[in-house]
Amino acid sequence: MKISGREHVVGFMFIAPLLILFAVFLVYGFYFIVNASFYDQTLSFRDATFVGWDNYVTALSDNRFLRSIVNNLIYSAAAILISLSVGFLISVILNMGIRGSKLLGSLFFIPSFMPLALIAMVFSIMLEFRFGTLNQLLHGIGLDFLAQRWLSDPTLAYMSVISISVFLIGLSMMYYNADMTTINTGILEAAVIDGAGFGRMLWNVLFPLLKNAHKTIILSTLLGSFREFERVFLLTQGGPAGTTENSSVYIYSFARSAGANIGYVCAASVIVLLIALGISVIQLIAYHPRTGKGGRA
Repeated sequence: MKISGREHVVGFMFIAPLLILFAVFLVYGFYFIVNASFYDQTLSFRDATFVGWDNYVTALSDNRFLRSIVNNLIYSAAAILISLSVGFLISVILNMGIRGSKLLGSLFFIPSFMPLALIAMVFSIMLEFRFGTLNQLLHGIGLDFLAQRWLSDPTLAYMSVISISVFLIGLSMMYYNADMTTINTGILEAAVIDGAGFGRMLWNVLFPLLKNAHKTIILSTLLGSFREFERVFLLTQGGPAGTTENSSVYIYSFARSAGANIGYVCAASVIVLLIALGISVIQLIAYHPRTGKGGRA
């Protein structure tokens, strides 16, 4: 059915408010930080001095900034690994209808719908050295030697930040559950008839069939890592000694310091945005209809 010009106008009128908001808060915002990144200026944005690419050179020469980006990628890799293993296994258990599986699913679904700041705050209280719930529990059952400085020891702090990913796999489980409903059960039945055991059927048959869910989880997790702030800030504030700092915490800590060069902050933000944009381009290419990769045959 051919759509008339009047219907086109009506359609654009419906989406006009969203387009205006997009232009004001995203397009202009991106232009503003790109323009500001070429100046040396304070938060007052007065007496700005044009410095060209100096802010970018300084950012790319700062080991602390580069390490924060590496931390982003490491956190993403850990979250992806957890989602593709723990999230996948729990989704399979939920679809098998085992007794108690609904309770198990709720334990992982509910945290995913809660504010990340709340989850991070709860964990920061639990992992506190002197009065934290975990150490108090260990003291109470006579395992004092296991009590650790979970958030002040560099290695343990790093692992503590990563461990929260286990409680954030609810969204990944939703992707898996949705994709499992589209699988032809005849394939699984054929595998059983051919003598495939549970483990082989799980990893050699079912896991490859969920490739679309894998792609979505990997790409969304990578993109999410570059805008995550609450978990690292509320747990460790990037410490100890910047060990756990990601790009969001790095930019925030620099922006709030006295006499900070906001142009440098903007330059660092643009670099992070460009990395995220690159990942988005990969996502668009992977799901482009003409490639045939975005849909199920």
